[in-house]
Amino acid sequence: MDMEHLHQSFTVQYNYNVFFTSSLFLPENELLNSFLVNLNPAVAVKKILFVIDEGVANAHKELNTQIKTYFSKYPQTQLVQDILIIPGGEQVKNDTRYFDQVLEAINIHGIDRHSFVAAIGGGAVLDMVGYAATVAHRGIKHIRIPSTVLSQNDSGVGVKNGINYFNKKNFLGTFSPPVAVFNDDVFLSTLSDRDWRSGIAEAIKVALIKDRGFFEWLEANATALAQRDLTAMNYQIWKCAKLHMEHIRSADPFENGSARPLDFGHWSAHKLEYLTNFEVRHGEAVAMGIALDAVYSNLSGRISNEDAQRVITLIQQLGFELTHPLLQVTEGNSPILQGLEEFREHLGGALTITLLTGLGSGEEVHEIDAGILKQAAEILTNQTAIIQH
Repeated sequence: MDMEHLHQSFTVQYNYNVFFTSSLFLPENELLNSFLVNLNPAVAVKKILFVIDEGVANAHKELNTQIKTYFSKYPQTQLVQDILIIPGGEQVKNDTRYFDQVLEAINIHGIDRHSFVAAIGGGAVLDMVGYAATVAHRGIKHIRIPSTVLSQNDSGVGVKNGINYFNKKNFLGTFSPPVAVFNDDVFLSTLSDRDWRSGIAEAIKVALIKDRGFFEWLEANATALAQRDLTAMNYQIWKCAKLHMEHIRSADPFENGSARPLDFGHWSAHKLEYLTNFEVRHGEAVAMGIALDAVYSNLSGRISNEDAQRVITLIQQLGFELTHPLLQVTEGNSPILQGLEEFREHLGGALTITLLTGLGSGEEVHEIDAGILKQAAEILTNQTAIIQH
């Protein structure tokens, strides 16, 4: 009898839908209720706890009442009347008291594995609430209702949750998909111009590494997007979400390897956010990171001057800044260079950075030349034409 070795292997399938709607909580919109009722219909009692981004609550004063009115019409799911309001933005991931508040509400209101925690807010709130839901009872079903462009087209449709720890972004986290995502375009109407624009950076990113046709669409519709055309924005969100979800499904959803092409432009963006104490928005930092890596891709011989200039022009047409003083490379200990090591550490292996080989394609590299990076940063600071290498 062999008692030295046992082997186990199993596969867990994940399924979730991203719904696109308008006015999710209007009583005549049956979408949410239909989903809740039809998921595990044999369960007699289901509860739902809402956690709302304070910024959303302030911008939509009637939201609490709308939610309560909605569930009074559809009482098959028991609404926890004590709706939790928490701050939005990166502070909610930096301070663990908000994480504790969500766990406390889950405990007090008896939210079990057949019940739901629904988060309404930007990406930071969705990240934190999703993490709390995932670790409570080893996994409570969480629903995401993204309220920003950034979260509707990127973070809200993915499989990652987390909070910041040790002054490192997403140091604590899980891979746990939501049971559903509901993108409601009503929430976009109250965004500031800055937040409206910010999320489009993720569309530029995914277009550059995945879909040249989408990049060309962004070029053609840059003015409409910058002028808050909702039809253009809804298409941008749908297409961006589709590309992100296709990548997650076809590649490495739980990031067991070291390659993360969806983080193109992010190695410097994450560090810049911290260096500015998050005064620079995530999307703004990503736009600068894309610009930096696009010019680096040009200077290192991977893309043409024309293609690099098209990337820069699109970023500017959408109203983004191209760079920041903290992105400058001076000496070997330049703060932004620390972001490379932290990025490698976060990947858990070799440094793997995606650089462009064309508009719609990229390649993985495992080292960055500080001299070329310095030159790229200087070009963006001076806003000079792309230099012929």
